[in-house]
Amino acid sequence: MRIHELKKPEGSTKAPKRIGRGQGTGQGTTAGRGMNGQNSRSGGGVRLGFEGGQMPLYRDGAVVDIDALLEAGLVGKKLDGVKVLGNGELEKKLTVKAEKFSKSAAEKIEKAGGKAEVI
Repeated sequence: MRIHELKKPEGSTKAPKRIGRGQGTGQGTTAGRGMNGQNSRSGGGVRLGFEGGQMPLYRDGAVVDIDALLEAGLVGKKLDGVKVLGNGELEKKLTVKAEKFSKSAAEKIEKAGGKAEVI
């Protein structure tokens, strides 16, 4: 057997869904986005962390842990684990509980008057 004779096992790769390419595909017209609403529109959707207008998760002095992140939809599963990174700025005093913190994240949390607790 030579390297040019190798073939992938049958069924090991799957063709991607071609969304919005006509009625015959089963994903035509609305392309799986539904009929109406913000998410059906071009460029639609909400920003990261938006909670539908309710009082935000990150209030002053709040405790942010894996359960709060799950409830807000910012984390997929509890098993994933969370590492907090230092992107952006923090102006509120928060107690953040996570598995890992980057150095810059821990510094920013403590600079704002909060606590970074490793679980």
